[in-house]
Amino acid sequence: MTLIQLEYILALHSLKHFGKAAEKCHISQPSLSMQVQKLEEELGVQVFVRSNPVATTDTGVIVIEQAKKIMAEAGMMQQLIEQEKDIVGGTIKIGIIPTLAPYLLPLFIQSFIKKYPKVRLSVHELMTENIVRQLKNGSLDAGIMATPLKINELKEDFLFHEKFVAYVSRKEKIFTKKYLLPNDIDVNKMWLLEEGHCLRTQVMNLCALQKDASIEKHFDYAAGSIETLKRFVEKNDGITLLPELATLDMSSSKKNMLRYFKNATPVREISMVTLKTFTKTRLVHILKESIVENIPDTLKNNTNAGSLNVY
Repeated sequence: MTLIQLEYILALHSLKHFGKAAEKCHISQPSLSMQVQKLEEELGVQVFVRSNPVATTDTGVIVIEQAKKIMAEAGMMQQLIEQEKDIVGGTIKIGIIPTLAPYLLPLFIQSFIKKYPKVRLSVHELMTENIVRQLKNGSLDAGIMATPLKINELKEDFLFHEKFVAYVSRKEKIFTKKYLLPNDIDVNKMWLLEEGHCLRTQVMNLCALQKDASIEKHFDYAAGSIETLKRFVEKNDGITLLPELATLDMSSSKKNMLRYFKNATPVREISMVTLKTFTKTRLVHILKESIVENIPDTLKNNTNAGSLNVY
């Protein structure tokens, strides 16, 4: 039994397809199939049923769980060696939600690359559902996303709280208000992102839109990005809610269209998310440090005290 064989069966268990597992492990399908069979023969049990999709037997599930523990310990050993040599290197694959990516990534990427030249960052902009799926199957090492997710297999490491701010057309009545309450917003004037964005769900929860199915029919012009939402408000009328990072580089005239919430400010929690069995903990730790060091002080000072956490 070898660590390579354990890597192969974990890939096959996750992807449930010999071809996809072989591609992930960078070997040919016959080679992977042969190694899996050799491991089964050595153990004297059938780990997989060769069906489509490939299924893991009941005994195989026990083998898989033990393989995860062994690979986690092996990864930890490598980390300890690298720490002893004072080496920070390797590859870390990150998923980040689209409503964060264009605003958060530029704040820390260059600083991180300069400080840790031996670390390769592979970043993918994905919806929450896709990040969770790829964390579970091992395609991603970590996700930067809105939390809490309340998924047992995942660990959430808090980064910061981000306020929500209303972006209001000059044609709207509430434009004359200095501060807003959630019930000041006319839901029939709201611009939303398209289905699949967690920001859409957060805004709907804040405005209680999910309680009235008839209201949902008004939102036929669902946008694909925050920048599109901004343009709708600027060129037409209506209102949208923006996360704080999306407002930092706006011009003075556009910042004049921002309206802040009074009393309980709505916020979303942003965290670094990994599998609880994830082993590249040192890389995730230095990445988290780099993010927190480079975000604006306004975000560092945000707390959940007196705020309305929206998820």
